[in-house]
Amino acid sequence: MMYHVIGLMSGTSLDGLDLCFARFQKNEKWHFEILQAETIPYPIFWEEKLRNSILLSAEELLELHSEYGFYLGKQVDAFIQKYALEKVDFIASHGHTVFHNPEKKYTFQLGDGRAIKAETEIPVIYDFRSQDVLLGGNGAPLVPIGDELLFQEYDACLNLGGFSNISMKKDGKRIAFDICPVNILLNRFAADLGKKYDEGGLSARNGTVDAELLSFLNALDFYRQNPPKSLGIEWVMKEINPFIKDRKTENLLATFTEHAAIQISEVFNRYALKNVLVTGGGTFNSFLMEKIQEKTQSEIIIPDEKIIHFKEALIFAFMGVLRMRNEINVLASATGSSKNHSSGIIA
Repeated sequence: MMYHVIGLMSGTSLDGLDLCFARFQKNEKWHFEILQAETIPYPIFWEEKLRNSILLSAEELLELHSEYGFYLGKQVDAFIQKYALEKVDFIASHGHTVFHNPEKKYTFQLGDGRAIKAETEIPVIYDFRSQDVLLGGNGAPLVPIGDELLFQEYDACLNLGGFSNISMKKDGKRIAFDICPVNILLNRFAADLGKKYDEGGLSARNGTVDAELLSFLNALDFYRQNPPKSLGIEWVMKEINPFIKDRKTENLLATFTEHAAIQISEVFNRYALKNVLVTGGGTFNSFLMEKIQEKTQSEIIIPDEKIIHFKEALIFAFMGVLRMRNEINVLASATGSSKNHSSGIIA
């Protein structure tokens, strides 16, 4: 059977909404093709709303949950019209993460799937994370199921987004975990220089690594924890924000780039990875990529731009396919939940 699905992804780095229209088919194994894909940059209005959503009252958050759902629906309608898409079986929406606290059994992705359905009149699968958290998991990372079934020829898959995360096979099981913050901080520092992001890592390259801060970062407890483990904005606010005030922006960029390279290459080396597929916006940060490669013998494979940009949206579309088939789309070995399961609410 063939499926035509639109996957929606909004990452913590707030660089825009990813829409990926893909075809999936299963013969002996799953095959995919990205047919159309686009990133819609957030207008300032939405960027600020999403960034500040963590500060809202419960009532305001519920209002925004609906409002953002209708916004997503409108973007999907415009995407369908722009590319004259004739057959869309359903939409799979990740939403935008506002709160993520697995220890207290909650996670919240903004963007009500029922609003998307009301706007588009197309079935929607949404809220892929909550069920996993309720089953004792981290609710993240979820993309390993896609790595397992769509990108199995690589030793590991690394995503460089707001946070870096990796998935790989170990002892016959797919394990996955967040490694460290990347664009969630690099983009913030770049914004202090009046830029959307630090293109090619140029400002970081011109900065000086702050040895004291680097030592502090590398000693954070999170890096000593065993997987599965995940990071969220709350962790950054608590563990990092208080220690970076009054430091030169270029030096912060240099230090956090070095920190990310150390943590990522350390994982490559610890697991003796032969080759790693790298995707996400961070792959365009040539300075970061150089720094990682300097510290490891692993072969770093950068695919074509569509996969770099849209792998996560593609995999959420694929998770929607698995959910519609009532097949496993979340791996307990990756999230730490009590069992493998099929997650997502269908509207």
